[in-house]
Amino acid sequence: MRVAAIDLGTNTIRLLIGESDGAGGYRPVQAAQEITRLGEGFLPERRLQSEPMRRSLVVLRRYREMAAAQGAAAVAAVGTSALREATNREAFLDRARREAGQEVRVISGDEEARLTLLGVRNALGDPPDRLLMLDIGGGSTELLLAQGPQIRAAVSTGLGAVKLTETHLKGDPPAAAELAAVRAAVSTRMSLVRARDLPGLTAGEVLVGTAGTVTTLAAIDLSLDPYDAARVTGRRLGRERVADLLQELARLPLQERRRVPGLEPGRADVIVAGAIVCLGIMEDLGFASLTVSDEGLREGIMLDLLASARNL
Repeated sequence: MRVAAIDLGTNTIRLLIGESDGAGGYRPVQAAQEITRLGEGFLPERRLQSEPMRRSLVVLRRYREMAAAQGAAAVAAVGTSALREATNREAFLDRARREAGQEVRVISGDEEARLTLLGVRNALGDPPDRLLMLDIGGGSTELLLAQGPQIRAAVSTGLGAVKLTETHLKGDPPAAAELAAVRAAVSTRMSLVRARDLPGLTAGEVLVGTAGTVTTLAAIDLSLDPYDAARVTGRRLGRERVADLLQELARLPLQERRRVPGLEPGRADVIVAGAIVCLGIMEDLGFASLTVSDEGLREGIMLDLLASARNL
């Protein structure tokens, strides 16, 4: 059975078309992603703006049509942080039905964590028994403590790369005080997270990072051009290396940052805030390194959809 998964995020829309491999996994048929910045201008009113909505709906329609052309029997489109929080969410969902011909299911932070864990464990093949998953998105950063496939704790922090960039990083390149403001926002949030939201977190967990910020840092570390998911998955980034990458990126004006090998030009304006979140969480939770997974929410949606189809 061939199906399609669409991850409609605050920064990026990602498509995956695949079919069952007969062993509980999937064979990829086609994949695509495009930065549409649905969450642009979201704060402070928490409203989706007309131009980001238009851009996102155009891509959503195109991806639905690509899925149909590939013979997908089902298409699951999932909305995350921006759509969870938007005061005009229903207007967007209605337009998605009318203009893109696609239902979009807005999921909770807990459901996002569950699906992302499915994708991460699939990517790593032989995942560690205990792991802390780090998913840095445009609208929020998710942390999930897992033992095997079981979720022990999960928290949606609200620390999004797009939100933090638009709130704090005005300079080009950003000023030291602006960088410090983002780091302070991370520290303030993380001071609450460890004791309250991640009970049982110990030094024995492996930190696994997924989504655009972490995979981009790995791609820059490897100087990948073009991007190679197979080389990114499993890459280990030490805390000192993340700090070095952040320093290098933060001192570059935006136009120079866009030319950095491994950095998608459309992500250049938010990568600094994302890297601060990554480094801040590593420092605040005491992790010396993280392991990178290219697969995450999009792949988890695919696996979940195929599992549901098998159970019908």
